[in-house]
Amino acid sequence: MHSVRSVLLLVAALLAMPAFAQAPAGGAKPADNMEILREKLKADKKLVVAANLDLTEAEAKGFWPLYEAYQKELHKINDRLATTIVAYAKEYNANTLTDDKATRLLNESFAVEEAELKLKKSFQPKLAKVLPGRKVARYLQIENKVRAIVKFEIAGEVPLAQ
Repeated sequence: MHSVRSVLLLVAALLAMPAFAQAPAGGAKPADNMEILREKLKADKKLVVAANLDLTEAEAKGFWPLYEAYQKELHKINDRLATTIVAYAKEYNANTLTDDKATRLLNESFAVEEAELKLKKSFQPKLAKVLPGRKVARYLQIENKVRAIVKFEIAGEVPLAQ
């Protein structure tokens, strides 16, 4: 379970860093570092999922393409979340957060949460065609645990609106 926590903390760092971190003094560009981190996260998360699902060969053949499709859609949601956090950080750091801007950012954060739920609901029947119910539940639990830790870590990094 220690490796699961490490992967989850990497996810949190991936989402939280663009908003409040400063660029490194030299060497690699922040975008390059983020891409390296993203690729490491993808590989580590896949290992965690594989270790916890114990898929048969037939299940694996049906599951992994769905997993990749889910991750691709989740990536889009993560990008929306990061964009929202970066927009908030910009306003917060410049001390220009107005009530209207705060409301727009809050509404976008709700839209991100709704998109995530919609994604899970849309993939559940697809997963159920290739996995037994308990493995579908286990996979979605893993995804939920990742998201819960990501949200916890982000909440710790993002200051309250002023």
